[in-house]
Amino acid sequence: MSIHRFFKMSVALALLAGPLGMISTAAQPVPPVSQVAPTAGNVMPPPAYRSAFEGYQPYSDEKTVDWKQANDTAGQIGGWRAYARESSQDASPGDAARAASSPAPAKP
Repeated sequence: MSIHRFFKMSVALALLAGPLGMISTAAQPVPPVSQVAPTAGNVMPPPAYRSAFEGYQPYSDEKTVDWKQANDTAGQIGGWRAYARESSQDASPGDAARAASSPAPAKP
């Protein structure tokens, strides 16, 4: 079978299959208007309006510190280790209690 003949057959089948697909969808029953149109008993209230700008806080410029001063301050308080201690102290008391009650890992 040549490519040209195969192409012609494919186009012919596609043209025949298109209307058959339309027939199958047209055969589905349409629901009665009473089920589609709203009546006095089944009217839904409109959704509550909520603005996207509710709770909006305008931008406020933060006060910045000179970078040399910030580096000197970090060096005076102990560098990154001070920040690590600070973050470990911020852990909740429940975390510390769980850590204390858990068994120590076995040493190899």
